[in-house]
This record gives sequence, C-alpha cells and structure tokens, in this order.
Amino acid sequence: MWREIEPEARHEIEVGGYKVVAYSFGSGPETVFCLNGGPGLPCDYLREAHSCLIDKGYRVIAFDQLGTGASDRPTDPALWTIGRYVEETETVRKALGLGQVHMLGHSWGGWLAIDYALTYPENLQTLILEDTVADMPHLILELERLRSALGPETVAMMQKHEAQGTYDHPEYLAAVTILNYRHVCRLAKWPAPVNRSIGDWNMGPYGTMQGPNEFLYIGNLKDWNRIPDLPAMTVPTLITCGEHDELTPACALKMKLAIPNSEIKVFANASHMPFYENPADYYPALIDFLSRHRMN
Repeated sequence: MWREIEPEARHEIEVGGYKVVAYSFGSGPETVFCLNGGPGLPCDYLREAHSCLIDKGYRVIAFDQLGTGASDRPTDPALWTIGRYVEETETVRKALGLGQVHMLGHSWGGWLAIDYALTYPENLQTLILEDTVADMPHLILELERLRSALGPETVAMMQKHEAQGTYDHPEYLAAVTILNYRHVCRLAKWPAPVNRSIGDWNMGPYGTMQGPNEFLYIGNLKDWNRIPDLPAMTVPTLITCGEHDELTPACALKMKLAIPNSEIKVFANASHMPFYENPADYYPALIDFLSRHRMN
C-alpha cells in the first residue's frame, strides 16, 4: 500500500542543456521506472504511490519531467513534444545506468511509454500502461460520451465557452469539477501527493500538448494514434484502468486487442487513480504481474 517515503537519492541529469531531477528508492536488482501523467505535473503523485514497491525488492525511479517540479522550467513551447520527452526518458535511463526496466506509465506517461517502447523496445523488461490510451481521436469520442451524462444544457454551455475560449468562466469550471470528481479521482478528499502535484501544475506543457483541461484535447497530441503500431510490441504488457476512468475501459480494450502479449485489469470503484481509490485491488494485481516477469 502507498505511503510517503523519502527518496534514498536525488539525481540531477543534464538533458539538452537543461536540468532534470530524478528520485531513487531502494536497491533491488530490478527497476520500476515511473513516467507520470500531466503533461506538466511534478511526479509526486505517482512517485509516492509506487515507492512502496521497495518492500517487494524493486528499485523505483521517478523523475520530474522537464518543465515540472524541481527540474528546469523553460518556456519555449517547441520543447513540448512527445518525441523530445521520449529522448529525455532515455537520457535519464542511461544516466542512472538502469539497464532493462519495468516501465510504468500513467495517463500522459502511458502515451510517453508507448512511444518509448516503440523506439527503444530492447530496454524494456515489461510495460505497464495505467489509465492511458493509444488512440487520441477515440479518446475524444469517449470524453464526449462522458460529458453527455451532464445533460444537453450543460454540454451546450461547455461547448459555448470552448468556442469562445472562456475556459475560466465559473460555470464552465464547475462542470469540469464535476467531471473531475467522477472520472479523475472519486475520493471525497484527494491524497496529499495528488494535491501537491496538481498545485504545482505547469500549464505550459499541458496547454501545448493537451488543452485547457482533462476533457478537451486541442493540443499537439490531439491526432496521436499508435494503435496501428502496437502489434509490433512483444514485451509483456499490463493494461490497467478504473471502471469510471476518464481514459475509459473502452480505450484500454483497444490497446489490449492490439498488443500481442498483453493482459488487462479494470478496477471497480475507481476512476483515473486506482492506486489511491482502490489500493486493495490495485497493488496485488500490479505485484502479481511484476512477480511473473522477474528475470530468472
């Protein structure tokens, strides 16, 4: 179960002339390499949810992606591309001498993990795709379906503000807040690591790559679709999501059907953060998958 653990080491790594900060927990022979969501979020929420894997003998690595947390925060929007983040991830892996890793990507970190896996498959022992998608146009249709549950008048109001660019209007923000509590984290009180990450969100990368909120994709990833490429991925893959996830079970199934050596877990009573919302089911499923794919 998750708990907050102080990292055993803090590493500063040069990536393209900028500083990126990584955090290391434990000293096991196998590494779980965590890629957090956002884009633009510090890694706190995912780091604190998975550092407990040291109890099972794993080393756990997480890092603040460029533009977030303790890493440098340049403002050039040309930096905010998935291709650059793939190379950043590889730079961190090599700098820390990680060898093959169990790569765990959550949300945006899952998109990043997919592109990484297609670029550097030899560096992966397993791939864990959590609450994520491989087909953005399909996700956009799914988000429209989730939004429709608010009712036609509310959807029309949201569309009006989106057309006008008035994303900060109180009525629009109220609708987004309802969706967040239905499909991002269903807990009445969000965990401290989640609040820390969200409180330090850099909207530069987020707005450039995704959009103004979790339910409107208008950034440079809006047409991203790797489903045609997934059959080439042969690494053992675990796909997870919550039954109420904003990145829906239908999106998870589409990945499962495309990735040859994959399995899927859908967690009840959870949305986008099963590790906090339903830890009693989440951690046994993750640990079972990892244990079945340890190196001999």
